[in-house]
Formats: sequence, C-alpha cells, structure tokens
Amino acid sequence: MATILFDCYNYLVMTRAYEEIIDFIANGSRPSEVAAFQPSREARMHVEELIEREKREALSPEEASELTHYLQLEHLMRLAKAREIALHPS
Repeated sequence: MATILFDCYNYLVMTRAYEEIIDFIANGSRPSEVAAFQPSREARMHVEELIEREKREALSPEEASELTHYLQLEHLMRLAKAREIALHPS
C-alpha cells in the first residue's frame, strides 16, 4: 500500500512539474519572468530523485519517459532564459 501511494505521489509530482512549465509557457510571460522562472521545490526534488535512481538502477518505462520529457522542457527553458538575457541585458 505504501509503495502504491509513493508511486502515485511521484507521478503527481512529475505531472505537476510538467504542468508548471507548460502553464508558464501557455500563459505568456514578460522577459523578466522568463529569466526568473524556477520549477517548484517538489518538482526539483522529484527530478533529482529520478536522476539519482537512474544512476543506480533502471527506471520504469514511465519514469524514464517522464524524466526525458522534463529534461527536454528544462533545456528549452534554459535556452529561453539565455535568449532573454542576450536580448535584454541588465
């Protein structure tokens, strides 16, 4: 039972991590908001845990897919932040 609850929690955290980034993009943003965007602490902790587990053992196909997609979105956000800084230097 605890494992099922833990798995459900992990799935919900990852879903929320996706939603945070997607909502941020979908809602539009000012250049300063792009540079300041950070996923929630829960989402960051969950991704860190998946990365650490991936180093020790194989992730389930669902977990591997979630991690891959999250990292792709994170990469896009880093590119957007770099572009914002280049276009709007302080």
